[in-house]
Amino acid sequence: MTRTIRAEPLTAPAFAPFGEVLEASGDFRLINEGLCRRHHDRAMLDFGTGRAGISIFDAAPRALPYDFDLVERHPDGSQAFVPMTAHPFLVIVAPDEGGIPGQPRAFLTAPGQGANLHRGTWHGVLTPLSAPGLFAVVDRIGEGPNLEEYRYPATWRVTG
Repeated sequence: MTRTIRAEPLTAPAFAPFGEVLEASGDFRLINEGLCRRHHDRAMLDFGTGRAGISIFDAAPRALPYDFDLVERHPDGSQAFVPMTAHPFLVIVAPDEGGIPGQPRAFLTAPGQGANLHRGTWHGVLTPLSAPGLFAVVDRIGEGPNLEEYRYPATWRVTG
């Protein structure tokens, strides 16, 4: 049996339980002789051990409707996804319910948005909707395991 959820626009209030929306909106300060707006300190990077690192992910594009049953989380560090193109992507998250993920939610980014997932947030795999699926990812680099995976007993389908 497949259960269906509808992707909703990625907004800061809706996404707040899971992380921060990375976008050039709201307060800013002018830098570089007034030619650049700095939207300062947009995400809480949180690493239990290790250090912050920047990696480049090159993910295969998917399409809506999108079916999934696998989610994961990183207990020792937050994870920020910064697209290297202006294409939207899908962000799937789920609340923690006693150590397992609850009902997932799906968010569709607008061009120019990224997302920072709080440490320990259940989330789907990186899901670009257009090629190329290039992302700069800021996350924990360090020793020891930092990945937990969970497969839902039934498939979820995300629609647009």
